[in-house]
Amino acid sequence: MMPELSPLSLFVIFAALSLGGILKGATGAGTPIVAVPVMAAFFDVRLAVIIMATPNLITNLWQVYQYRQYRLPDHFARNFAVAGAVGAVLGTAMLALLPVRFLSLLLAFAVFAYVGIRIASPTFRLEFERAKKLVLPMGIGGGILQGAAGISAPIAVSFLNAMRLERPVFIVTVSTFFSAMSVGQLPALYAYGLLNAQLLALSAASLIPMLGALPLGAFIAKRMSPKVFDLTILALLTILGFRLVYTALM
Repeated sequence: MMPELSPLSLFVIFAALSLGGILKGATGAGTPIVAVPVMAAFFDVRLAVIIMATPNLITNLWQVYQYRQYRLPDHFARNFAVAGAVGAVLGTAMLALLPVRFLSLLLAFAVFAYVGIRIASPTFRLEFERAKKLVLPMGIGGGILQGAAGISAPIAVSFLNAMRLERPVFIVTVSTFFSAMSVGQLPALYAYGLLNAQLLALSAASLIPMLGALPLGAFIAKRMSPKVFDLTILALLTILGFRLVYTALM
Protein backbone atom coordinates (compact mmCIF):
# COMPACT_ATOMS: atom_id res chain seq x y z
CA MET A 1 0.00 0.00 0.00
CA MET A 2 1.09 3.55 -0.75
CA PRO A 3 1.62 5.44 2.54
CA GLU A 4 -0.28 8.65 3.15
CA LEU A 5 2.20 11.45 2.49
CA SER A 6 1.48 15.02 3.56
CA PRO A 7 3.00 18.04 1.79
CA LEU A 8 5.57 18.20 4.61
CA SER A 9 6.42 14.52 4.07
CA LEU A 10 6.91 15.09 0.35
CA PHE A 11 9.13 18.09 1.11
CA VAL A 12 11.31 15.98 3.43
CA ILE A 13 11.66 13.31 0.72
CA PHE A 14 12.46 16.00 -1.86
CA ALA A 15 15.07 17.56 0.45
CA ALA A 16 16.64 14.18 1.26
CA LEU A 17 16.96 13.25 -2.40
CA SER A 18 18.32 16.68 -3.27
CA LEU A 19 20.98 16.34 -0.57
CA GLY A 20 21.85 12.92 -1.96
CA GLY A 21 22.10 14.38 -5.45
CA ILE A 22 24.40 17.14 -4.21
CA LEU A 23 26.71 14.55 -2.63
CA LYS A 24 26.70 12.43 -5.78
CA GLY A 25 27.40 15.47 -7.95
CA ALA A 26 30.31 16.45 -5.72
CA THR A 27 31.90 13.03 -5.18
CA GLY A 28 30.49 10.69 -7.83
CA ALA A 29 28.97 8.36 -5.22
CA GLY A 30 27.15 8.29 -1.95
CA THR A 31 23.52 9.28 -2.63
CA PRO A 32 22.06 6.76 -0.12
CA ILE A 33 24.58 7.83 2.53
CA VAL A 34 22.62 11.05 3.04
CA ALA A 35 19.21 10.41 1.48
CA VAL A 36 18.33 7.18 3.32
CA PRO A 37 19.13 8.40 6.87
CA VAL A 38 17.25 11.69 6.26
CA MET A 39 14.12 9.86 5.07
CA ALA A 40 14.44 7.12 7.68
CA ALA A 41 14.69 9.72 10.45
CA PHE A 42 11.17 10.87 9.56
CA PHE A 43 9.56 7.77 8.04
CA ASP A 44 9.79 3.98 7.98
CA VAL A 45 13.24 2.63 7.07
CA ARG A 46 11.49 0.37 4.57
CA LEU A 47 10.02 3.34 2.72
CA ALA A 48 13.45 4.99 2.50
CA VAL A 49 15.00 1.85 1.03
CA ILE A 50 12.14 1.39 -1.47
CA ILE A 51 12.29 5.01 -2.67
CA MET A 52 16.02 4.75 -3.33
CA ALA A 53 15.79 1.52 -5.35
CA THR A 54 15.01 2.96 -8.79
CA PRO A 55 17.25 6.07 -8.66
CA ASN A 56 20.11 3.89 -7.46
CA LEU A 57 19.73 1.69 -10.53
CA ILE A 58 19.31 4.44 -13.13
CA THR A 59 21.99 6.87 -11.94
CA ASN A 60 24.58 4.16 -11.41
CA LEU A 61 23.95 2.49 -14.77
CA TRP A 62 24.59 5.86 -16.36
CA GLN A 63 27.88 6.23 -14.48
CA VAL A 64 28.91 2.69 -15.45
CA TYR A 65 28.43 3.69 -19.09
CA GLN A 66 30.25 7.03 -18.66
CA TYR A 67 33.34 5.51 -17.04
CA ARG A 68 33.32 2.05 -18.67
CA GLN A 69 36.90 2.41 -19.97
CA TYR A 70 38.32 2.67 -16.43
CA ARG A 71 37.42 -0.81 -15.15
CA LEU A 72 39.86 -2.63 -12.89
CA PRO A 73 41.52 -5.83 -14.23
CA ASP A 74 40.78 -9.44 -13.28
CA HIS A 75 36.99 -8.92 -13.35
CA PHE A 76 37.23 -7.17 -10.00
CA ALA A 77 34.14 -4.99 -10.52
CA ARG A 78 32.10 -7.95 -11.84
CA ASN A 79 32.96 -10.15 -8.85
CA PHE A 80 32.25 -7.31 -6.42
CA ALA A 81 28.91 -6.61 -8.14
CA VAL A 82 27.71 -10.22 -8.23
CA ALA A 83 28.53 -10.65 -4.54
CA GLY A 84 26.69 -7.39 -3.82
CA ALA A 85 23.58 -8.57 -5.67
CA VAL A 86 23.53 -11.81 -3.65
CA GLY A 87 23.95 -9.84 -0.42
CA ALA A 88 21.19 -7.39 -1.40
CA VAL A 89 18.70 -10.25 -1.84
CA LEU A 90 19.61 -11.59 1.61
CA GLY A 91 19.39 -8.10 3.10
CA THR A 92 15.96 -7.52 1.53
CA ALA A 93 14.70 -10.61 3.34
CA MET A 94 15.89 -9.01 6.58
CA LEU A 95 14.15 -5.76 5.60
CA ALA A 96 10.87 -7.62 5.12
CA LEU A 97 11.05 -9.84 8.20
CA LEU A 98 12.79 -7.85 10.95
CA PRO A 99 11.03 -5.25 13.16
CA VAL A 100 11.24 -1.62 12.03
CA ARG A 101 12.86 -0.62 15.34
CA PHE A 102 15.69 -3.08 14.77
CA LEU A 103 16.13 -1.83 11.20
CA SER A 104 16.35 1.77 12.46
CA LEU A 105 19.06 0.79 14.93
CA LEU A 106 20.89 -1.15 12.21
CA LEU A 107 20.82 1.93 9.98
CA ALA A 108 22.06 4.12 12.85
CA PHE A 109 24.90 1.65 13.45
CA ALA A 110 25.79 1.75 9.75
CA VAL A 111 25.85 5.55 9.80
CA PHE A 112 28.07 5.71 12.90
CA ALA A 113 30.36 3.00 11.46
CA TYR A 114 30.79 4.97 8.25
CA VAL A 115 31.56 8.20 10.13
CA GLY A 116 33.99 6.38 12.43
CA ILE A 117 35.84 4.71 9.57
CA ARG A 118 36.16 7.99 7.68
CA ILE A 119 37.60 9.74 10.76
CA ALA A 120 39.79 6.92 12.09
CA SER A 121 41.44 5.66 8.89
CA PRO A 122 41.91 8.56 6.47
CA THR A 123 45.26 7.30 5.14
CA PHE A 124 44.97 3.49 5.32
CA ARG A 125 45.80 1.81 1.97
CA LEU A 126 44.75 -1.65 0.78
CA GLU A 127 46.84 -3.13 -2.01
CA PHE A 128 45.01 -4.50 -5.07
CA GLU A 129 46.27 -8.09 -4.67
CA ARG A 130 44.98 -8.16 -1.10
CA ALA A 131 41.70 -6.52 -2.14
CA LYS A 132 41.08 -9.27 -4.75
CA LYS A 133 41.05 -11.84 -1.94
CA LEU A 134 38.50 -9.82 0.03
CA VAL A 135 36.21 -8.76 -2.82
CA LEU A 136 33.56 -11.48 -2.37
CA PRO A 137 33.00 -11.18 1.41
CA MET A 138 33.12 -7.38 1.19
CA GLY A 139 30.59 -7.46 -1.66
CA ILE A 140 28.21 -9.78 0.17
CA GLY A 141 28.51 -7.80 3.41
CA GLY A 142 27.90 -4.51 1.64
CA GLY A 143 24.92 -5.98 -0.21
CA ILE A 144 23.33 -7.29 2.98
CA LEU A 145 23.70 -3.89 4.61
CA GLN A 146 22.26 -2.19 1.51
CA GLY A 147 19.26 -4.52 1.37
CA ALA A 148 18.48 -4.36 5.08
CA ALA A 149 19.32 -0.73 5.91
CA GLY A 150 19.74 1.07 2.60
CA ILE A 151 23.43 1.92 3.10
CA SER A 152 26.36 -0.22 2.01
CA ALA A 153 28.98 2.51 2.50
CA PRO A 154 30.44 1.33 5.84
CA ILE A 155 31.59 -1.83 4.08
CA ALA A 156 31.60 -1.28 0.32
CA VAL A 157 32.64 2.35 -0.05
CA SER A 158 35.14 2.12 2.81
CA PHE A 159 36.64 -0.98 1.13
CA LEU A 160 37.09 0.86 -2.18
CA ASN A 161 38.31 4.03 -0.48
CA ALA A 162 41.02 1.97 1.24
CA MET A 163 42.28 0.91 -2.19
CA ARG A 164 43.01 4.58 -3.00
CA LEU A 165 41.55 4.25 -6.50
CA GLU A 166 41.64 7.14 -8.92
CA ARG A 167 38.27 8.91 -9.14
CA PRO A 168 37.14 7.46 -12.53
CA VAL A 169 38.15 3.93 -11.47
CA PHE A 170 36.36 4.34 -8.13
CA ILE A 171 33.20 5.63 -9.80
CA VAL A 172 32.86 2.81 -12.35
CA THR A 173 33.61 0.15 -9.69
CA VAL A 174 31.17 1.44 -7.08
CA SER A 175 28.52 2.20 -9.73
CA THR A 176 28.74 -1.35 -11.09
CA PHE A 177 28.33 -2.61 -7.52
CA PHE A 178 25.33 -0.36 -6.79
CA SER A 179 23.67 -1.23 -10.12
CA ALA A 180 23.96 -4.96 -9.46
CA MET A 181 22.56 -4.58 -5.95
CA SER A 182 19.55 -2.73 -7.35
CA VAL A 183 18.99 -5.46 -9.95
CA GLY A 184 18.88 -8.01 -7.13
CA GLN A 185 16.95 -5.78 -4.74
CA LEU A 186 14.01 -4.68 -6.91
CA PRO A 187 12.61 -8.19 -7.63
CA ALA A 188 13.20 -9.18 -4.00
CA LEU A 189 11.26 -6.13 -2.76
CA TYR A 190 8.37 -7.14 -5.03
CA ALA A 191 8.54 -10.80 -3.97
CA TYR A 192 8.25 -9.85 -0.30
CA GLY A 193 5.29 -7.56 -0.96
CA LEU A 194 7.21 -4.38 -0.16
CA LEU A 195 7.01 -2.90 -3.67
CA ASN A 196 3.90 -2.17 -5.74
CA ALA A 197 3.11 -0.02 -8.78
CA GLN A 198 2.44 3.12 -6.73
CA LEU A 199 5.67 2.86 -4.73
CA LEU A 200 7.59 2.07 -7.91
CA ALA A 201 6.17 5.27 -9.45
CA LEU A 202 7.20 7.24 -6.35
CA SER A 203 10.68 5.72 -6.53
CA ALA A 204 10.96 6.62 -10.22
CA ALA A 205 9.74 10.18 -9.56
CA SER A 206 12.48 10.59 -6.95
CA LEU A 207 14.96 10.77 -9.82
CA ILE A 208 13.77 14.33 -10.54
CA PRO A 209 15.12 16.11 -7.41
CA MET A 210 18.21 13.92 -7.37
CA LEU A 211 19.20 14.63 -10.96
CA GLY A 212 18.31 18.29 -10.53
CA ALA A 213 20.77 18.57 -7.62
CA LEU A 214 23.73 16.94 -9.41
CA PRO A 215 24.96 20.19 -11.03
CA LEU A 216 24.77 21.97 -7.67
CA GLY A 217 26.97 19.28 -6.15
CA ALA A 218 29.52 19.70 -8.93
CA PHE A 219 29.41 23.49 -8.43
CA ILE A 220 29.96 23.15 -4.66
CA ALA A 221 32.82 20.68 -5.16
CA LYS A 222 34.69 23.23 -7.27
CA ARG A 223 34.32 26.06 -4.77
CA MET A 224 34.28 24.49 -1.32
CA SER A 225 37.27 22.91 0.38
CA PRO A 226 36.91 19.09 0.12
CA LYS A 227 37.75 18.82 3.80
CA VAL A 228 35.04 21.31 4.82
CA PHE A 229 32.49 19.57 2.58
CA ASP A 230 33.42 16.17 4.00
CA LEU A 231 33.20 17.36 7.60
CA THR A 232 29.81 18.95 6.91
CA ILE A 233 28.44 15.66 5.59
CA LEU A 234 29.90 13.70 8.52
CA ALA A 235 28.37 16.15 11.01
CA LEU A 236 24.96 15.84 9.32
CA LEU A 237 25.18 12.05 9.37
CA THR A 238 26.10 12.03 13.06
CA ILE A 239 23.02 14.13 13.91
CA LEU A 240 20.80 11.86 11.82
CA GLY A 241 22.28 8.78 13.47
CA PHE A 242 21.39 10.05 16.94
CA ARG A 243 17.88 10.91 15.74
CA LEU A 244 17.43 7.37 14.44
CA VAL A 245 18.54 5.91 17.77
CA TYR A 246 16.22 8.26 19.68
CA THR A 247 13.15 7.45 17.54
CA ALA A 248 13.87 3.70 17.67
CA LEU A 249 14.18 3.60 21.47
CA MET A 250 11.35 5.96 22.35
